[in-house]
Order: sequence, then structure tokens, then C-alpha cells
Amino acid sequence: MKNIFFVGLMGAGKTTIGRLIAKQLGMDFHDSDHEVERKTGVKIPLIFELEGEAGFRKRETAAIQSLCELNNIVMATGGGAVLAPENRELLKKHGTVIYLRANVHDLWHRTRNDKTRPLLQGGNIKNKIEQLHQVRHPIYTEMADFIVDTGVQSALDICQQIEQLIKATPPNKT
Repeated sequence: MKNIFFVGLMGAGKTTIGRLIAKQLGMDFHDSDHEVERKTGVKIPLIFELEGEAGFRKRETAAIQSLCELNNIVMATGGGAVLAPENRELLKKHGTVIYLRANVHDLWHRTRNDKTRPLLQGGNIKNKIEQLHQVRHPIYTEMADFIVDTGVQSALDICQQIEQLIKATPPNKT
């Protein structure tokens, strides 16, 4: 089976759904943000503090490139990973891309108390999510092989929907 990559804004469920899908399909799960932290030995907020977003994005691309060399994996990407054209190309070339789409209110509700997301610190979190959504939603939509809404349905229902989509797709998708 080809790799499966999840894209979407922070709080969309990429890690939660990714872990469940990987377990259900007998695949290995990876999170590109966790890979950056593993390689650097520090948490992402510290990378942002010391190197800024540009420094983090370079590390993120290196992690995605490394993970894309693996086979039979499910990967949750960071929400901004799609901003780099090289990341979009890597993901499209090496697997099936699934956009986990959520509305701004749900994303705000899921992330409003999270202090580990550098792009949401300080100011109006809902406005920041709205701005990120305006920029990234068209990119996610354009590159996705499938779009799955993560609204009110359970994680297991979302996983069932994803499994059906994947099984209905020919294995040599380009």
C-alpha cells in the first residue's frame, strides 16, 4: 500500500486520525512535527523562538523529505507544511494526500487552550485561525486526493470513511 499523508490546519485531527488509520491498516505512523523535535532534541516552540518560523520550516522540509523515503507509512504533517512547494511535491509524489477539513469554529474550540502552538500565541486565536484558514485552505484543497470533514462525527467514523476512500482507489494512482 502506498503512503498516506494527512494535511490540514492545526486541530483538524491529523495526528489522532493518522494514528488510528495506521493501526487499522497495519502501517507505521509518523508525525512530521514530532520528527523535527526528535532530530533537534527540542520542542517546536523553542525552535520558533531561536530560529523563527523560517528556521522551523527548513527543519520541517528535511523531516518530510526523510519520512517520504519510507514505505507503508501514515504521516501527519504540520499545518503549515504545505506552504513550501517542495513539500507539496514530495507528498503528492510519495503517497495519497488527505485533507482533514474542519471549520474555523471547531478548530478554535479544539486549540484555544493549547500553549504549544507558536502561531496561536498572543492575540485573538480565532482571528489567527481564520487568517491561516484563508491562506492554507486553497492549498490543501488543490493538493488533496481526498477531502474528509472532521466536524461532529467520531474519529472512528472518520477512519471508516477514509478506509473506504482508500480501498476504492486504484493502487497505481498518479
